[in-house]
Amino acid sequence: MTTKTFKRIGLGIGAVAVAALVAGAGYTHLSAQGRGFGGPGGPGGPMARRGGPGGPGGPGGPGGMMAMAPMVLQQLDLTSDQRDRVKQVLDSHRDEQKALGDRAMNAHEALMDAMTGTFDESLVRSRAADVAAVDADAAVAQAKVYGEVVQLLTPDQQQKLKQVQSDMKARQAKMRAQGGPGRRRPQ
Repeated sequence: MTTKTFKRIGLGIGAVAVAALVAGAGYTHLSAQGRGFGGPGGPGGPMARRGGPGGPGGPGGPGGMMAMAPMVLQQLDLTSDQRDRVKQVLDSHRDEQKALGDRAMNAHEALMDAMTGTFDESLVRSRAADVAAVDADAAVAQAKVYGEVVQLLTPDQQQKLKQVQSDMKARQAKMRAQGGPGRRRPQ
């Protein structure tokens, strides 16, 4: 199996993780008590989890997408009404996100079974196409939720969001250039 194939699988898993983030992790932080999204168990709270999803060592890892959305939303200083409306958007897509997550898990398991069984190129290609289809559906669902949430932001918050996203891209590019996560260092 080539590095390109692993990268495609990783990107597919990442897309599904982002979709799950919007439905799951974002909801958890939105429903937390206190300023912004940081309640007792929220980012920076006294009971903040380490090593769990989106945390250091967990899926999404440090700076990963699982950890980013709640932190990005927190930086936008949403009003109480905006937080409630974002929660409503996330709740309205919860079943769709769960179904996509289940489809993705099944598609990835089927692909891994095809890749680790007796070699059958057509079966591997078919299972990879199934993963790609789920990833496309997850990307569309994520874009839909993102669009609905952005509509709830003021123009100033939308501009701040663009700046935060730009800063994140710059940090990611710097990490890749330095041989950080997602890139093998030269030997």
